[in-house]
Amino acid sequence: MTDPWWRTRRDALLTLADEQTPRYVYDLDTVRAQARALRAAVPAARYLYAVKANGHPDVIRALSDEGLYPECVSLSEIEHVRSVLEVDPADVLYTPNFASRAEVERSLEAGVQVTIDNAATLGAWGEMWAGHDVFVRVDPGVGKGHHAHVRTAGTASKFGVDASDLEGLAAAARAKGVRVVGLHAHVGSGVDETDVWAQTARILASHADAHFPDVRVLDVGGGLPVPTGGASAFDIEAAGRALAAFQAERPEFEIWVEPGRYLVADAGVLVARVTQVKRKGDVRYVGLDAGMNSLVRPALYGAHHDIVNLTRLDEPDLGPAELVGPICETGDAFAHGRSFPNAIEGDVVVIGTAGAYGAVMASHYNRRAPAEEVVLA
Repeated sequence: MTDPWWRTRRDALLTLADEQTPRYVYDLDTVRAQARALRAAVPAARYLYAVKANGHPDVIRALSDEGLYPECVSLSEIEHVRSVLEVDPADVLYTPNFASRAEVERSLEAGVQVTIDNAATLGAWGEMWAGHDVFVRVDPGVGKGHHAHVRTAGTASKFGVDASDLEGLAAAARAKGVRVVGLHAHVGSGVDETDVWAQTARILASHADAHFPDVRVLDVGGGLPVPTGGASAFDIEAAGRALAAFQAERPEFEIWVEPGRYLVADAGVLVARVTQVKRKGDVRYVGLDAGMNSLVRPALYGAHHDIVNLTRLDEPDLGPAELVGPICETGDAFAHGRSFPNAIEGDVVVIGTAGAYGAVMASHYNRRAPAEEVVLA
């Protein structure tokens, strides 16, 4: 198995830590390698990058250079992308959820490809939609993923149009002169079933057959897992073969995929420094100068991130530890009962797979500045 990039670039990370911690550090070679691996394994007409995963300009540019297109979930993301890239607005996919009428209207005026997430807006927002080609986000009925907060389908999820509303949506679209040219679905994140894209494509194709004769694009979303804790790598080749089998059955459709986290998670680490070590009975606490205001995924999702003491790399574990931050919340923890080597004040710690949904979800809670972002040259 190839060493992770942060191990081979240990000296550079330690130098950056000497300058300042906490810091997000991104390796663009890893971003590019993930994009190339995706394109080699998965047959698709278009590969999209979910900008919400990591909006750093250098990351966006690197993925654009690899032939990926931006997918945005807010007008601010659209404006950010257009400030970073020279991109045709029509090549930006906008997938809002409960966005305001004004935001959607401005996006339509900008010429981006807008997705309808609520059938009721076709009636409630009058003529705003008239004459536009749109996508529709379909709820495929069953959400998947590693945590309830990342499952984005089913009646308990706020995303997408229920299948029972599609006939009415199609009729309203015809009445307004709106063409539905694409169907989109996303079942969740961290889905380890290699046929989930093909399953989603078949569901979308059946809805296109039943209601939307102008549909040419099926966007099957993302959700690929990023293994941590020694888990096996996701078999992206198998996922590609399953999608290719569907494409052979239904060649009239373009397939779009948008596995945002898969592209950037491994490319980023959060570099922090040990502030204190404390024992309470049999429990060892290792405190870091990074907290949940910099990386909220463990507190929000129970997400697992590999964590290493970079100063003492390859030293034996000393036993379980609570790896925590300085935020005044019990939930401010990166790992519970995690085997960890000896740690003393000043040691440099690396939190892995932090290139996605890290800095973009940061806050100034407790008036603490979140980790800055740095790209390795």
